[in-house]
Amino acid sequence: MPQTLKYNDLLLSTDGPITTITLNRPDKRNALAMPMLLELTRAFNEVGNTDARGVILAANGPVFSSGHSFHDMVGVTLAQARELFDVCIRMMDTLQAMPQPVVAKVHALATAGGCQLVASCDLAVAADTAAFAIPGGKAGQFCHTPLVAVARNMGPKRALEMAMTGDPINAATAAQWGLINRCVPADQLDAATLDLIQRASRGGALSKAMGKRAFYQQIGMTQDDAYAFAAGVMADATVTPDAQEGFNAFLEKRHAHFMQMPAGSAILTR
Repeated sequence: MPQTLKYNDLLLSTDGPITTITLNRPDKRNALAMPMLLELTRAFNEVGNTDARGVILAANGPVFSSGHSFHDMVGVTLAQARELFDVCIRMMDTLQAMPQPVVAKVHALATAGGCQLVASCDLAVAADTAAFAIPGGKAGQFCHTPLVAVARNMGPKRALEMAMTGDPINAATAAQWGLINRCVPADQLDAATLDLIQRASRGGALSKAMGKRAFYQQIGMTQDDAYAFAAGVMADATVTPDAQEGFNAFLEKRHAHFMQMPAGSAILTR
């Protein structure tokens, strides 16, 4: 993968069609300080425009991410506080706008904005050593923005239990509640994450990119509006070369040969 930017807080690596973005400030508990937020946004944009088929979001150190850095919030003005959270939201939106499927590989505690980051990924696998919390409810700053992402992964009662009590949940509970896809033994985390991203990234890159974008656009709509929107996208997708190749390959009983292109280079929008 071509590297056009230097990263101080991240590591980027590519193994075949899979790119891994690793939070790499273990000394700071991978806090989502402003430099980390900006670098993540740049990395998601850069990787989104490559021919990577799937992305793993990982972290080094004893904590996956501790969320926002209090150093960024002590003594700030209202304008500065709004800028910080706007930058964070832009990073989360950029993650979901990437054409590739993104799997969070969570080995340890993800708290506050770190939990929000996991919830914003398309998929997530966690080790049984991991835990998740949005702890502001038992402190002086409620986790307003993390709750937005977490509540879209689980029911309101469970999301509000996490937000109001601030208590952590273990990875097994997170899987049961819908925050992550599965909990696995720690020594199986790498293999389980790779298996999921390989399965999630097969098929046509353009088809997957269109599907991901349409999902996030329709998920907040009413059912009638969502069906109307999805039907239009599906009609657009039906006439793409990859869709036609898939139909013909099935009818002709042969393997399909999809277009090889950066997934972000030809996404149809409505």
